[in-house]
Amino acid sequence: MPFRPVTGFLSRLFSRDRALSTAIRQVTGLEPGNIRLYRTALTHTSVLKQSAAGRHETNERLEFLGDAILGAVVAEFLYKKFPYKQEGFLTEIRSRIVNREMLNSVAIRIGINTLIKTDQASQSFRYKSINGNALEALVGAIYLDKGYKTTRRFILDTLIKPHIDVHTLVTTTANFKSKLIEWAQGQNKAIRFEIVNAKPQGNITEFTSEVFINDEPIALGHGHSKKRAEQAASEKALQALKVE
Repeated sequence: MPFRPVTGFLSRLFSRDRALSTAIRQVTGLEPGNIRLYRTALTHTSVLKQSAAGRHETNERLEFLGDAILGAVVAEFLYKKFPYKQEGFLTEIRSRIVNREMLNSVAIRIGINTLIKTDQASQSFRYKSINGNALEALVGAIYLDKGYKTTRRFILDTLIKPHIDVHTLVTTTANFKSKLIEWAQGQNKAIRFEIVNAKPQGNITEFTSEVFINDEPIALGHGHSKKRAEQAASEKALQALKVE
């Protein structure tokens, strides 16, 4: 009799691990080895904040690692795809592939958003970056579990090629801020940008930029640098203003 509670706990634990393994396999096409890595990758920092009784590892460290691996794979991919392009072009296209909104979109498309563990009482699930952060953490988990070659194949074959139209990124105007400023000047309108928030997220900071036309707020944009945030805000402003 004394062993039943332990047996029941282990049964629930194994059942939970099997369910998570199945979900990870469906999302990534890979069979998880160390399931703990994947559970950590999908655990948002809000879960740590809600638990004062014990220490729960969250996905911030894996996010840091995954961000570096993702950036390296995308850099190699673009280097080989565009052998005659200069560094500035490659940097711009890479930043547009790995920006927060793009990663959020890809994460939702492959279903990561349904697996993230959060403290819903804090409404952390509404954070715009949560899905992209989890995707980077998942990349970090795959790297530690499977190695670089498998992770590279996952990034290229599961994330980039099916969900990111690199040709469209290259052929559309890259510098949204310059285009918006040019439009405003042509319309004799005053334009300014303000960084309205800087939110630390583990080892990085997410900036929020707001663009104003004639002192009227038009759009917000987010990014892991002030420049990226302004570009994101400019892109949304162009859409809101219906500027071709």
